[in-house]
Amino acid sequence: MDVLAIFQKMWEGSGFAAMQWQNMLMLLISFVLLYLAIHKKFEPLLLLPIAFGMLLANLPAGHLMYDAVADGGAWYQSGILQIIYSGVKSTVFPCLIFLCVGAMTDFGPMIANPLSILMGAGAQFGIYFVFLVASLSGVFTLKEAAAISIIGGADGPTAIYSALIMAPHRLAPIAIAAYSYMALIPLIQPPIMRLMTTSKERKIRMQQKRKVSKAEKIILPIFVTVLCCLILPSVAPLLGMLMLGNLIRESGVVERLRDTAENALCNILTICLGVTVGATADGEVFLRLETVLIILMGLLAFIFSTVGGLLIGKLLSWLTHGKINPLIGAAGVSAVPMAARVAHQEGQKADPENYLLMHAMGPNVAGVIGSAVAAGFFLALLG
Repeated sequence: MDVLAIFQKMWEGSGFAAMQWQNMLMLLISFVLLYLAIHKKFEPLLLLPIAFGMLLANLPAGHLMYDAVADGGAWYQSGILQIIYSGVKSTVFPCLIFLCVGAMTDFGPMIANPLSILMGAGAQFGIYFVFLVASLSGVFTLKEAAAISIIGGADGPTAIYSALIMAPHRLAPIAIAAYSYMALIPLIQPPIMRLMTTSKERKIRMQQKRKVSKAEKIILPIFVTVLCCLILPSVAPLLGMLMLGNLIRESGVVERLRDTAENALCNILTICLGVTVGATADGEVFLRLETVLIILMGLLAFIFSTVGGLLIGKLLSWLTHGKINPLIGAAGVSAVPMAARVAHQEGQKADPENYLLMHAMGPNVAGVIGSAVAAGFFLALLG
C-alpha cells in the first residue's frame, strides 16, 4: 500500500485543496457575524443562522448548495441546503414569515395613534432615494435598482420577494444585506438617532393613548387587505399573509393556530430561511464589484430610511408642541420589534424612566405595511 498516494488522494479530495482566498475571506466575515450574534447579542435569532449558513457555504467540497437540477439531475440529488432553499426561491418562506409576523404583531399602537402611519411612511424615504441613485448609477437596471432599494425597508421577506420577481440573479447579496442590516439595527441606528435629535427631544415622555377595541383590531386587517390588494394586486401575497396572521391573532377563536404561527412555525422558518440565505454568500460569487455596490446601496437606503422617519418624527414633535418623541420615527423601518426596541433604549439612555416601546410600535408596524406597499408599487410599475 502506497501511504503517500493515500495521503495525496485525501488531500486532493479535501476542502483545504479547494480553498480559495474568496472562501477564506467569507469565513472571516462569518466569524465576525457569529461574534456579533453570540457575544454582542445583535439579534442572534437572525444573525446566528445567517452567519453559520455563510460558514457552511464557504467550506469547499461540502456541496451543501449543489444544484443537481442545473446539471440535469433530480432535485433530491441536490445539496441539503439547496433543497431547503427552494422554499426561498418559490417565495413560500417569505410569505409564511409574513404570516408569522402578523400573528405576533399588535396593530393597536398604530390604530391608537394614526400619526404613526406618517412616520412609517417617512421611514420608506431611503427606498425611493436609493432607487433613484441606483438607477442613475449606470450599473443596475431599473428592476435591479428597485429590488436593491427595498433593503432600506429593513424587511427581509419583502426584499427577498421583490428580488425573486425583479432581479433573481441579485437575490444572494440583496437577501444577505437585508437580513444583516435588520440584525445590525442596534449598531447602525443609535448614532443616527443621537445625531439628529437633541437631548431635550430624546427626553420627551409620551402620554398613554386610548384603549383600542377588539372590533377595531379585527376590522383593520380585513380593511387593509381589501384596500391595498385592490389598489396594488402585486402586494397581495405578502400583505395578505401578514393580515391573515394578524386576524388569527386578534379574532380570539383560533388560539392553536396563533400559537403555531407565533412559535413553532416561526422558529422553523427562521432557521431554514436564515441558514439558506447565509449559504447564498459563496465567496466566488459574492465578492464581486456589483455585490459590494449592492451592500453599500442597501446601507445607504437603510440610513436614509432612518433619517426619513426621524425627520417626520421631529416635524410631528414640533406640530404637537412636544407631545411626540421624534425617536419613535426611527422605528418606522419595518424590522419588528427590533427598531421599536432600539428607539425605546435610546429614550431610556436620556431618561431612565421614559417608556417609548409601545409608542414606537405604532410606526414600526406601519413600516411593515409601508415597505410591502413600496415593493408592490415597484412590482406594478416594473414587474
